[in-house]
Amino acid sequence: MKIRKVTENKKRYMDLLLLADEQEDMIDQYLDRGEMFVLDDGGIKAECVITNESDGIYELKNIAVMTDCQRNGYGKRLISFIFAHYPDCKTMLVGTGDTPDILHFYHDCGFTESHRIKNFFTDNYDHPMFENGKQLIDMIYLKWERLFEKV
Repeated sequence: MKIRKVTENKKRYMDLLLLADEQEDMIDQYLDRGEMFVLDDGGIKAECVITNESDGIYELKNIAVMTDCQRNGYGKRLISFIFAHYPDCKTMLVGTGDTPDILHFYHDCGFTESHRIKNFFTDNYDHPMFENGKQLIDMIYLKWERLFEKV
């Protein structure tokens, strides 16, 4: 299993990106300014895009695992990688829909709920978004905070 940074032609992974964010123009808002990583395990199994929002604050803008490879630890492996890859990261944010399975995944990775953006999905997407049969309306932000030991 190998994780590598993608520096050119990030759109060649658009099908995978669209698994996590269904609208290409929304992906375009962060893809160029974000750093992309892909996980290869006998073929590309997962990807993520991270943006640097400010000093020590990063945002996980997109993380997706191939549908037939989900629940095999690839998503958690990518998240562990990015925590290690950004040692200056004090806070990692991620926004998602109000879906129990996805929220459980992020909680298992050490994230806690931070805040909510009302009507994000209905205001910003050109079609209703559904996850596991539930319409997504609000964006739920979660955060992971690095605990620095006092010296």
